Amino acid sequence: MPVHPTAIVDTKARIAESAEIGPYCIVSAEVEIGPRTRLMAHNYLEGPTWIGADNVFFPFSTVGVASQDLKYKGERAETRIGDRNRIREFVTIHRGTQGGGLVTAIGSDNLLMTYVHVAHDVRIGDHVILGNSVGLAGHVTIEDWADVSPFSGVHQFCRIGRHAFIGPYTVVKQDVLPFSLTSNKPEVGVFGANSIGLERRGFEKDAIESLQTAFRLLTRSQLNTSQAIERIKTEVAPCGAVDELLEFIRTSERGFIK
Repeated sequence: MPVHPTAIVDTKARIAESAEIGPYCIVSAEVEIGPRTRLMAHNYLEGPTWIGADNVFFPFSTVGVASQDLKYKGERAETRIGDRNRIREFVTIHRGTQGGGLVTAIGSDNLLMTYVHVAHDVRIGDHVILGNSVGLAGHVTIEDWADVSPFSGVHQFCRIGRHAFIGPYTVVKQDVLPFSLTSNKPEVGVFGANSIGLERRGFEKDAIESLQTAFRLLTRSQLNTSQAIERIKTEVAPCGAVDELLEFIRTSERGFIK
């Protein structure tokens, strides 16, 4: 295992032989690092933390430290990170708390750009992109393939649906609909389907058109949500993506951005 002589690795840490620990990294007890994961330099990791394979942590990232939540009293809580993630410079990832299930979890194939903050009990799926200086408050859920642009902030307990795209400088105070293009210009709202992203990911043209129609009914028809949903059920060509959109609305606890 390549460990730089300036690194400090606790004897209770478990590190795969093919992992790499760079200069001035600190790895504390109860940290497990999987195969071929690389800590480049000046990374700080606290346990209990589990990290999978083929991740890259760029310099000055901090993982698994105690929550900033004033209700946190030092209870044992965890951080779990999957495979093939890129954690860029100065990213901060805090472990969970009693009030949120005691786990902060990040899936696989994600990109967290510089200065991203992942607070306590956040759940991030797979293939997510968080732009520079994105801030996630506690208990946020971000589903697969979501893309949050730089300098955006997400309020605690919000949920961001699959394949959603959030424009830069957006303040998210409610749930963000899956497949949507949501931005803050001129004010925070939905500007239709994330059509470019969906095309790149292989969605059929008919499915994208159905989503566009559904979003028009939800956000531009002067109908209330219940009326819009009934119109969607009767007028929009059925597809799995529209079904998922309606289920997301049904299960939203904070309300959603329109």
